[in-house]
Amino acid sequence: MKNLQAIQTLKTMSLSVACICVLSACQSTAQNTITKSTAEYYGTQDKFAKESVYFLMTDRFVDGDSTNNYPEQGGQTPTFNRQLVNPNGQHNANVGYLGGDFKGIVDNIDYITDMGFSALWITPIVDNPDLPFNGGQQIEFAGQFKDGGKTGYHGYWGVNFFVEDEHLFSPGLHYKQLNQALKSKGVMPVMDIVLNHGSPSYTMDLDLPKFGEIYDQDGVLVADHQNIHPTELDPNNPLHSFFYNKPDLAELSDMNADNPAVLNYFVDAYLYWIEQGAEAFRIDTIRHMPHHLWKQFSDRIRAKHPDFFMFGESFEYEATKVAQHTLPKNGAISVLDFPGQRAITSVFENKDASYADVQSYLHLTHGPYHNPYELMTFYDNHDMARMNTDDKGFINANNWLFTARGIPVVYYGSEIGFMAGLKEHEGNRNYYGQERVDTAPQHLIYQNLKRINLVRQQTPALQRGLQVNLDFTQDTASFLRVLEDKQATQTALVLLNKSATAKTIKVDKYLSNGQWQSQLNNNTYQVKTGLIEVTVPANGVEVLLFEQKNNNLDLYAELDHLMGHK
Repeated sequence: MKNLQAIQTLKTMSLSVACICVLSACQSTAQNTITKSTAEYYGTQDKFAKESVYFLMTDRFVDGDSTNNYPEQGGQTPTFNRQLVNPNGQHNANVGYLGGDFKGIVDNIDYITDMGFSALWITPIVDNPDLPFNGGQQIEFAGQFKDGGKTGYHGYWGVNFFVEDEHLFSPGLHYKQLNQALKSKGVMPVMDIVLNHGSPSYTMDLDLPKFGEIYDQDGVLVADHQNIHPTELDPNNPLHSFFYNKPDLAELSDMNADNPAVLNYFVDAYLYWIEQGAEAFRIDTIRHMPHHLWKQFSDRIRAKHPDFFMFGESFEYEATKVAQHTLPKNGAISVLDFPGQRAITSVFENKDASYADVQSYLHLTHGPYHNPYELMTFYDNHDMARMNTDDKGFINANNWLFTARGIPVVYYGSEIGFMAGLKEHEGNRNYYGQERVDTAPQHLIYQNLKRINLVRQQTPALQRGLQVNLDFTQDTASFLRVLEDKQATQTALVLLNKSATAKTIKVDKYLSNGQWQSQLNNNTYQVKTGLIEVTVPANGVEVLLFEQKNNNLDLYAELDHLMGHK
């Protein structure tokens, strides 16, 4: 009887274990199903990732209103048209105002949107000194790191950070109205802001008006360098306490990040400009101020404007250093991808370079960035030589820039190869003008940039999708951009060819079966065995779109890896 009871007990236990195992298996199966059905794959979900950015120096773009040029300003040392003459007489540079203004931008918003750009970054708008700087070392043609003889045409020598510079606005067209006009055409205004420094502040023959001075919103002087070397500033003098007592960039005043009044001043100033319509910030010289200041600044801005997008300029080619700004503990501020700039130009300035080399900056897994997909990608700007290549080089660079990970930024004039290869005081910042705006749409670079920019604008996978690299050779590259989240489900296959002849590119990895539709022509491809062959024209690009969930298990394994380690 005891044996029978024991057998029955064992049967009961076995049945219980079996039920538990079955239940566990059912739960496991259900969990796997749920995990698979709800899994999301994306590079970023930040709304700013949908943008592509056109960057222009306002004074160098188009003179829409000649009445704000002030050619007599400065008297014997005028601020308008201060030419630096090239001994060879070609591509002269200029360090004076040349007339570009808000009116020139408003008159040409359609030019910007026609290329497919959805955001506009312009140089700082705040009031700058009304004279050329007479201290420091005299700037000459092709010179660098010298400010003597220059004016604040660029906007980075702020004096009153609550007031617009008089060279920029027109009656009825201030910064607020400029932003209204941009937004009416679907363009997001990106404001260039400076906290690190003001104007040149010492070594002057005489202490010129406004130089080294900071005024508040009521026009009250709150800081004054008084033409004194930083090491001789008096920390007990309230007018000096805004500045550090050490030199930094050229003779620029160096803002004291340890003084709470400095942070308060700039938070108030830039909150004011958000009220006037700024929707994102580009932060100048971010690496010249400590992380604790940027954390406090970003927290206070986002306390009133949640998720406000900011990206900084850390002119540094080491990714581990640049990446520090992107970390939440340091303010979660994106950055311009300078390591990417170096990699991109090294490939597209050199016809013998391999596409394989351009992968070095991507950091798709285990990288130092908080999120590499939110970095601002570019190949040149106002502080470096423009990319030194021909029309085909620009076309190939743009084909890469607008399809690879990151948020693309293009410097004014690159749409026609304007002043290619030239540095700041050789022609990099030369006046563009209405005539070039009017003729640019006929240019080959412009036409190809517009083509791929519009594809990106219409393709969420190119904006936010994970990048899965496939094959990179000397002249061709292939990769996927995969986006599967609550907002969109699509995969883009990008094929690039930078050679002078058409190339047939074969893809037999990570490819889902089904219909793939070209976004650049009417071609449709039916993939049945995970294999496709596509001919890409010389200096060309192809983007094929798969508009459903993927069905390639190997791809999902790779996506899981990328999501877990980006």
